[in-house]
Amino acid sequence: MAKQLDLEEQEQLDEIKHFWKTYGNAITWALIVVLGAFASWNFYQYWQRNQATQAAAMYDEVERVVTAAETAKVDRAFADMKDRFSSTTYAHQAGLLVAKYYYADGNVEAAKSALGWVADKGSDPGYQAVAKLRLAGIFLDSKAFDEALKLLGGTFPSSFEALVADRKGDILLLQGKRKEAISEYEKAFKGFDQQTEYRRLVEVKLNSLGVDPLAGSHVAGSTTAGAGPVAIAPTLEGTK
Repeated sequence: MAKQLDLEEQEQLDEIKHFWKTYGNAITWALIVVLGAFASWNFYQYWQRNQATQAAAMYDEVERVVTAAETAKVDRAFADMKDRFSSTTYAHQAGLLVAKYYYADGNVEAAKSALGWVADKGSDPGYQAVAKLRLAGIFLDSKAFDEALKLLGGTFPSSFEALVADRKGDILLLQGKRKEAISEYEKAFKGFDQQTEYRRLVEVKLNSLGVDPLAGSHVAGSTTAGAGPVAIAPTLEGTK
């Protein structure tokens, strides 16, 4: 009986040896690949967390120098942010923040540059949309209407479509294209939630152009030409 068991054990060992000889290398390489991928994933997660922590600290620095109105330091801090953490949302937030600062300080070109960077390089569609809307507002202020409309002609997240239509309406109205402006304002009015205060502003614009969006008819005695009575949304404050 003992010899029979020894023979069975030997056969099992031989089968294992044959199996390992046939598939051993493949199994070893598969394990190396799996373990390597796992190690790489862990390292990437660690790197991401480390990047986010450093980017947050640098954003705090940008915010501090903006609050202190230290223009030279704002320039350096934002340049460092773009150089080291351009792919993070903190960098895109910093771009919007410094653009607002530059614009208020009268440095329109620097504001346009910061907004253009976020619009072109931003990885978050929401931040890109805000940057484009604000940049379009600057173009509107400088009467660069074609550039503004071109900027707003792309694809936007659905939550921004009403704001985009409203801004297009402002631009078209200033170009003297009343019918096209009304069409965009009507899109904006329908796109905003009924409880949104901005919807009321769009309604006022339509009323001033002789349109009652609630009744779908003209408003008696309202202005039907020019942009005088229409309140244009602020350049950098109306699209937060």
